[in-house]
Amino acid sequence: MVALRTIVMVAALLGGVQAREELTVNPIRRVVTLLQKMQKKVADEGKRDGALFEKYMCYCTTGKKDLEQSIKTAETEMPQITSALTEAKAKKGQLQSDLKTHRSDRVDARDALAKATAIRKKEASTFAQEEADTKANLQALRKGIDAIEKGASAGFLQTSSAAVLRRMAISMELTSGDRDMLSSFLSQGQSDENGYAPASGEITGILKTMEEDMSKDLSDITATEESAKTNFEELVSAMNK
Repeated sequence: MVALRTIVMVAALLGGVQAREELTVNPIRRVVTLLQKMQKKVADEGKRDGALFEKYMCYCTTGKKDLEQSIKTAETEMPQITSALTEAKAKKGQLQSDLKTHRSDRVDARDALAKATAIRKKEASTFAQEEADTKANLQALRKGIDAIEKGASAGFLQTSSAAVLRRMAISMELTSGDRDMLSSFLSQGQSDENGYAPASGEITGILKTMEEDMSKDLSDITATEESAKTNFEELVSAMNK
């Protein structure tokens, strides 16, 4: 019994010692384990940071060269860009000035075109009237010449064409002798105060001279009208552009 009791007491003492050792050792192990994990983490981070550092150093080496090249390129291109910008600003200013001038010119052109159109209409109207009057006078002259040459002057003197010739005898540029002779003939074929009756040949000569002059006048005013039309069309074309 004594021996058994002794054995139990020794076992109890040994268990207590072991328990105390476990209580004493376990925290240390925990710390050691934690430190080992931290060491591994630090080592891993060191490797990662080392790789990043290598990449950074490589970038610094190549990046520096690229940066230097970029700087040189910029230094070369900057004056060109500055010059181009200055030129563009100057061109913009010139274009704005030109646009302002063109707008003003366009307003002036429209006003000038309106005035030119009014003048052209007036010229055309005047020509149309002169042409109509001249053609009517020429027709009267030709009828008179034809009637006198056919010996039918008596009947002709009663027509409206004879009345036209009477007005022409007053208005046209004639010598005083021709004017008096023509006026005397057109007054019902009467002789002048001295009893002189103009011969039909003399009258037709005067009328034919008047016809030639009037035909020339018609040709001149027609040419003037055609020239005015051409000039107006060119003016309109230029102003529209």
